[in-house]
Amino acid sequence: MNYASIKLKIKDTIAEIVLNRPEKKNALNDILIKELTDVFLYCSKNQNIRVIILTGEGDAFCSGADLEYLQNISNFSLEENKEDSNKLLRLYSVIYETKKPTIAMVNGPALAGGCGLATVCDFILASKEFSKFGYPEVKIGFIPAIVMVFLIKRVGEGITKDLVLTGKIINATEAKSINLINDCVEHDKLYDFTYQFAEKLIMGNSPLAMGLCKDMIINFGNLYFKQALEYAANMNAVARMTEDCKKGIKAFLEKQKIKW
Repeated sequence: MNYASIKLKIKDTIAEIVLNRPEKKNALNDILIKELTDVFLYCSKNQNIRVIILTGEGDAFCSGADLEYLQNISNFSLEENKEDSNKLLRLYSVIYETKKPTIAMVNGPALAGGCGLATVCDFILASKEFSKFGYPEVKIGFIPAIVMVFLIKRVGEGITKDLVLTGKIINATEAKSINLINDCVEHDKLYDFTYQFAEKLIMGNSPLAMGLCKDMIINFGNLYFKQALEYAANMNAVARMTEDCKKGIKAFLEKQKIKW
């Protein structure tokens, strides 16, 4: 598979997707958005891939929208802007809804739409020295509209307001303190730390069970409380019938290590 703006590396059952526009700080444009959507769909459907890692080439994760791209869309009609906006929505949705665990390995600044890419991943692991996070769109009269839906789910309304209304940029330590990211480590340890984290997910957990959990987390937001409880009870029953659950219970009772 040949891409103009990304690289795909597959190591055993881990897919590493690398934003590959280092000269532009891996900024988003229409080509990169399309290629990212396509590669996440491919990884989601590939049965051999168990975990997906997203990172950036060079010294940035993703700096947001490309300046030339911003200039172009400023001349779009409303209908053209709606069509283009829906492409970004689809990308975020594809990443968020994939049944496989996704990890943003943030090696440098993740700003605006780039911070959005990290936010829609399940886990965010970051460089303590070099990663930065923020939604500075209000400073240029724009808004982080689509990602706010996901950001509120991740950190809550109060922290979302603080980030998007101020447009401030925060470091990894601050990002961890507000639960925007899961962890941060020294930059030279980030790669190994991320892969070890991915391996723990692969070796320790049922892929089917993780996928069902992700589905439930997504669907809970569309249900009233009693509906959510009924749905959860039904999923509880369904999970008991899966081969993964039967295998897990058998191994547990026989005090054997499960090989997922």
